[in-house]
Amino acid sequence: MMPTRLPHVLIARLDNAGDVLLAGPAVRAVAAGARRVTFLAGPAGGAAAELLPGVDEVAVFDAPWSGYEPPPVDPAAVEGLVARVRALGVDEAVMLTSFHQSPLPLALLLRLAGVGRLAAASVDYPGSLLDVRHRVPEGLHEVERACSIVGAFGHRLPAGDDGRLALRHPLPRWRPFDEPYVVVHPGASVPARAWDLARNRALVEALVAGGRRVAVSGTGSEQALTRAVAGPPRAGVVDLGGRTDLAGLAGVLEGADALVCGNTGPAHLAAAVGTPVVSIFAPVVPAAQWAPWGVPVALLGDQAIACAGCRARVCPLPGQPCLGGVQVGEVVAALDALLGAPPEGPLGPPPQRSRLETGAAR
Repeated sequence: MMPTRLPHVLIARLDNAGDVLLAGPAVRAVAAGARRVTFLAGPAGGAAAELLPGVDEVAVFDAPWSGYEPPPVDPAAVEGLVARVRALGVDEAVMLTSFHQSPLPLALLLRLAGVGRLAAASVDYPGSLLDVRHRVPEGLHEVERACSIVGAFGHRLPAGDDGRLALRHPLPRWRPFDEPYVVVHPGASVPARAWDLARNRALVEALVAGGRRVAVSGTGSEQALTRAVAGPPRAGVVDLGGRTDLAGLAGVLEGADALVCGNTGPAHLAAAVGTPVVSIFAPVVPAAQWAPWGVPVALLGDQAIACAGCRARVCPLPGQPCLGGVQVGEVVAALDALLGAPPEGPLGPPPQRSRLETGAAR
């Protein structure tokens, strides 16, 4: 009897970089039983998809039903996606979504592209759009949710895979210091998920005063924020705002002792390189479903506040009470609990700028 040919599987996750990184174990489960894996990402997730082991190629589609600022429906873009998927010869597709998202708009387009078998979790009746309509148990972490969806389609992690997040290697070996350091990432794509600027700045000052070196990270659009948080150039602090792409930031985080940030994508990037996280976590979504996965985590913020689960983009309450009570001393103590006391002695000079810009190895 001739062996059955392994399928070309498309995996879709149309959200931000962090969401894509959390899909990593599910991707590896699919890749273990597929001849080829195409990852369909949104514009904000494409770079993360490129870093996932098991992905052979990445396609990007700006879906009008997804994202914080979705584009208008563009017939040419929709037709282009259908044509591209048809040309790829995809046999099966798995659509990964969070509990509040519907996979059905994409399922319709993939049917039009000729994909033979489709699977997703769907609360809404899918008609003939899905071959496997999975019911996910409530409260699962996003990593477990994604693995549950692909598992319903027959894909399991292979023996020896520990199910943690992972990235392709080698990564750029960006090291802002030759000595141990921590990373502070003050920004977030959703303002309600970020600790305020003044406390981030005070945290950097406290860490440096306590003997730790600090790299302040951020995207190109966050350079004013990282500059304000890092403060003036001096020994023990470097401002990396806008100076790394996603892979470069992964390299910085891989060399760090820990990351301090809100519930935002870099927390999952740190987890994917095995770096502990102090998560100042705004409970706009449940920490049980979205906290960093598979690494030591210190979770700060009022997770039991009455408005938890609000999914707000901008907190409507004065002082952002879920995070407003988090004090700088608590964050320092959480770092010390994860890492032990910082080394004693004076801090050395700041790194040479050219070394950071080139990402040279140590």
